[in-house]
Amino acid sequence: MASCRCPAGSPSAEFPQTEVFAPGAHGRLLQTVDTEYTADSVEWCPLEGYRHLLACGTYQLQKPEDRAYDSESKSQTRLGRLYLYTFNEENSASVLVETHRRDMAAILDMKWCHIPVTDHPILGLADAGGSLQLLCLMDSKNYSLQPVSSLVLGERRLALSLDWSTGKMGRYDQPLKIVSSDSQGQLHLLTVNEASLGLQLVDTWQAHRFEAWIAAFNYWQTEVIYSGGDDGLLKGWDTRQQLCSPLFTSMRHSMGVCSIQSNPHQEYILATGSYDQHVLLWDTRNMMQPLADTPVQGGVWRLKWHPTRPHLLLAACMHSGYKVLNCQAALEEDQNVCSVSLSYVQSNSLTYGADWSWLSPKSRLQPLQQTPFKSEMEVKSANLLPKLKHPGTPGATSVDHVGAVDDGEDHDAESRSLQVARRKSCDFHFSLNTANVDTSFLATCLFYGHALHVWKWKMS
Repeated sequence: MASCRCPAGSPSAEFPQTEVFAPGAHGRLLQTVDTEYTADSVEWCPLEGYRHLLACGTYQLQKPEDRAYDSESKSQTRLGRLYLYTFNEENSASVLVETHRRDMAAILDMKWCHIPVTDHPILGLADAGGSLQLLCLMDSKNYSLQPVSSLVLGERRLALSLDWSTGKMGRYDQPLKIVSSDSQGQLHLLTVNEASLGLQLVDTWQAHRFEAWIAAFNYWQTEVIYSGGDDGLLKGWDTRQQLCSPLFTSMRHSMGVCSIQSNPHQEYILATGSYDQHVLLWDTRNMMQPLADTPVQGGVWRLKWHPTRPHLLLAACMHSGYKVLNCQAALEEDQNVCSVSLSYVQSNSLTYGADWSWLSPKSRLQPLQQTPFKSEMEVKSANLLPKLKHPGTPGATSVDHVGAVDDGEDHDAESRSLQVARRKSCDFHFSLNTANVDTSFLATCLFYGHALHVWKWKMS
């Protein structure tokens, strides 16, 4: 298969004729960017006013000849770089313009919070140093992402995934939570202090025998968490109960479970993907048997539901590229397989990251700032760069039981006022201009190709 890679800033390219489309669909590769390191994560900002922003995370093993190799520990140094781009389809020279980059530990996963915190978009990262990091979007002359807090999950482990509890469409008035998984098979539940952006560990538990590749919230009932591991198991957990035993354990996948996402539009619908090259759809009220089983010819590293179309599911399928699955018949007509509306394969590479843009062609014309935007100096002066205290140190947060965090202070009044203010200011953040919703932008990244791709796809 001929490569469709083109240099950054090159004219847009049509999809290769060998790729698969649903009848009436057509698409275009808008741009390819060389990320230098291997690209494995890509996320469009979901917040209104900032949907033209795209973040890309990278991962690179440092070669022994490039460093002083520790022959005793035989540890591997994993380098990473975070990129931030602005997107403008009308810029024919380059639809993506880099606005910020930051070198750090290798990035394994990242997600934007679906609501603003302290009036700012917040990006969460899971890295190879075993840490979760929160970065705050700043706007001076150019957009940038500045670290505001971090928490080490444990020694000698990779933080493999994270998910925010804010994924459901509509108003969100619950405590802000994050779940993360690591290479030791553990899950970690955290809360975010919305005044300081500090991370507080609520609970940690052993969920899988090997790597816990993925953890995700049930967006409709955020006390429930799902996890998938290299042991091939899919599990559910209720954080209101003792976490020594799961709500359920499914062995329906035959290999490691890598990706899970709750449908933000339809309650009870869950999608899972695995190294076994299958995407499964579930009704969470009955986890004995999936609603649909779709083979995709590649290990499924990430799954993303479309921001406005409940039946479209984007899958990053590693050596099988990426696919858009149309799940409507499976969800509404009891068919046991989803149809493939789009399939694209890049030869000699792996597609690890994929995400839908929240932009529609007309929504790009809306004003870019909808909320007051603090400058970097204002954030620093408001003490939003806290020194974190970890459990076991003087003054650190203590955990008595699931959901109960005691740091010696009464934050109830402050928390209630923050939630009221958030409800008033955030209702619009899930509103998306639905004009021309048959046109979608999406981004994918290639692990070995060191490439970030931006696409435009239209269904007639």
